[in-house]
Amino acid sequence: MSRNTRIAVVAVVIALAAAPWLGVGDYIIGVLTMICFTAVFAMSWDLLFGYAGEVNFGPSFLIGLGAYGAGMADALYALPIPVCIGVGTLAAVLGGVVLAVPALRLRGPYFGLVTLVAVLLLQQAIVVFAGTTGGEIGLTVPDFISSSATVNFYWAFGLMLLAGTVLLTVASSPFGLILQAAGQDAVEAQSLGFNIVKYKIAAFVLSAFFSGLTGAFLVFYLGTASVGAMVDIAVGIQVIIAAVLGGRRTILGSVLGAAFLVGAGEILRPTGEISGFIVAALALVVIIAIPNGLLGLVQSRVRA
Repeated sequence: MSRNTRIAVVAVVIALAAAPWLGVGDYIIGVLTMICFTAVFAMSWDLLFGYAGEVNFGPSFLIGLGAYGAGMADALYALPIPVCIGVGTLAAVLGGVVLAVPALRLRGPYFGLVTLVAVLLLQQAIVVFAGTTGGEIGLTVPDFISSSATVNFYWAFGLMLLAGTVLLTVASSPFGLILQAAGQDAVEAQSLGFNIVKYKIAAFVLSAFFSGLTGAFLVFYLGTASVGAMVDIAVGIQVIIAAVLGGRRTILGSVLGAAFLVGAGEILRPTGEISGFIVAALALVVIIAIPNGLLGLVQSRVRA
C-alpha cells in the first residue's frame, strides 16, 4: 500500500477503536461488532481466493465447525470459555485439513463443489444429531464473554486487528507470492519446483483457523449456535460478497465490504423482507461498477 493509503487505514482503525467513547449507543456498537466479525470471515476467505485462486463456496462450513465446537463444549461439558474457543478453533482446523487435502487435488470447479457439499453435509449432521446440536431450533449457550456491548466490541475489534495483521503479513511474504503465482499459473509454478498443493493446503488451514476462531467468539456473542446464523449457504454467500466488494487480493478491503453489507442491511431493516433484495442489488451494482472493489476505489482517489 502507498503511504497515503496506510494513513487512511490507520485513521479508520483509530475511528473504530474510539467509537464507543464518542457517545454512540449500544445499538451502533452492536452493528460495529458484527462488522468486525464479518470482516474476519471475509479476510480469511480472500486469502484462499484472492491469492491461491481457489473459490471456496463453503466458508460457513468452517464458521459452523468453530461455532458448534465451542457451543457444544460449553453447553454439554461446561468447559471454561477460553477452552471452548480453543475446541471450536481446533474443530475448524481439523475439518479444514480433512476437506482441503483431497479437495485441493481436484481441478477446475470441483474444489468449489466439494466445499459446497461440505456445507450441506454439516447442515444435515446438525439436524440428524439434534439431541446434541439443538437441531433446527439451535443450541443455546449458557455462558457469554461479557454483558457489556463495549467489551464485546473490543474483543471483535481486537480479533479483526489480529487477523488482518497476520493475513496481510502472510500475503505480503514469499509464501504469499508463491501462493499468488500458483493461483495465476499452477503449471508454471510447479515447473519452478513449488509444491502448490502444499501451499494451498497451508493457506486453507490458516483461513480455517481464523474462520473457526471467529465463529467460536461469535457463538458466545450471540448466545446461540444455529444453522441459519452460522452454517446456512446464505451466510457463506454474504462472506464472499463482502470480500469481493472490498477488493480481491487486498485482505483489508474486506473491512469495507463488511461495513457496506452489514451497514446497508441495518439501514434497510425497516423495509422488511425486501431489504435483502435491495442489499443484494446494491452489492451487484457496486461489483459491476467498481471491479477493483471499494478499497481499490479508495486507493485510486487517494492517488488522485
